[in-house]
Amino acid sequence: MDLIMYDAQRQGRLSFYMVCYLKSSREFDANGVQVSAGEEGIAIGSASALAPEDVIFCQYRETGVFKQRGFALSDFMNQLFANCKDAGKGRNMPVHYGSGKLNIHTISSPLATQIPQAAGAAYALKIQALQNPNVTPRVVACYFGEGAASEGDFHAALNIAATRSCPVVFICRNNGYAISTSTLEQYRGDGIASRGIGYGIDTIRVDGNDIFAVREVTKEARRMALEDGGKPVLIEAMSYRVSHHSTSDDSFAYRARVEVEDWKRRDNPITRLRKWMQHQGMWDEEKEKEARSQIRKDVLKAFAGAEKEQRPPLRDMFTDVYEELTEESKGQMKELGRLLDEYPDEYDVSGFEDGRKGLSEP
Repeated sequence: MDLIMYDAQRQGRLSFYMVCYLKSSREFDANGVQVSAGEEGIAIGSASALAPEDVIFCQYRETGVFKQRGFALSDFMNQLFANCKDAGKGRNMPVHYGSGKLNIHTISSPLATQIPQAAGAAYALKIQALQNPNVTPRVVACYFGEGAASEGDFHAALNIAATRSCPVVFICRNNGYAISTSTLEQYRGDGIASRGIGYGIDTIRVDGNDIFAVREVTKEARRMALEDGGKPVLIEAMSYRVSHHSTSDDSFAYRARVEVEDWKRRDNPITRLRKWMQHQGMWDEEKEKEARSQIRKDVLKAFAGAEKEQRPPLRDMFTDVYEELTEESKGQMKELGRLLDEYPDEYDVSGFEDGRKGLSEP
């Protein structure tokens, strides 16, 4: 999906995309395995250790978390194309997925805002359990990068979680770069793990490129988070971002190609897992080829379907903020309708007929 959507963005078929795993170029290692971007083990390993009832706050590189929990390819594509089937009604940037059904809060663009939100949600779960002992124990899992840990929200969240003993598992994905800022320029301390200890939070640093290590650590962290009424746990998963930050980024402007190539050769979670499976006698070359072919077809089918869907009604830009439309919102709707009527050649309103009609009926 990353390969296809990266190319689609370059073709101008969607405005923006963030590569979560694979690079845009189709690179393969000596074994014919597609080169990974280093972070697959963190997303899949951790998500597999969480319960479906657990509440999740993601940043924007957790596509694997969504997929592992049941987010369909059509769900991804509808959001990316902001069409009428998008659960967010086309009102968010691409890759800002969310699912109430899967207990995953919608991703937001501002860095680190989800961390104090996660602490607050965990506190709410704690109170809920205290009020009703029969409720299923749940934790909150919060994903963020080491760059987000430089924001004030990170420190506020950890302090709140620690002092209120909130059942939250903070999962820091330390991939070496906060967009163009390397860890050498971000901090002088010993990574992010030392900060958890400073707040009195049980903390562990794990090899993020080892999917089994991440799974076991997250499983234990979840158990600990539910102990004695709840407490926070911090996981720092060490990895490396092989891909560019997003389709708006050229990472070779701030790091050497040799550095990236060295990481791809030296440590690749996909190759690592494949070698383990081969050693266990579990690998089947033909099944892999069949899977790759079928998955590509499935992605392209979902892509084509979502691209053909109409946009959401224009009226949806103004709804769902307040229970009742405010006078200001009604005025904005009326003004937008006037502009569309006055300058019909300036705006492409194809597929918006129903919504446009609604604008004149506030």
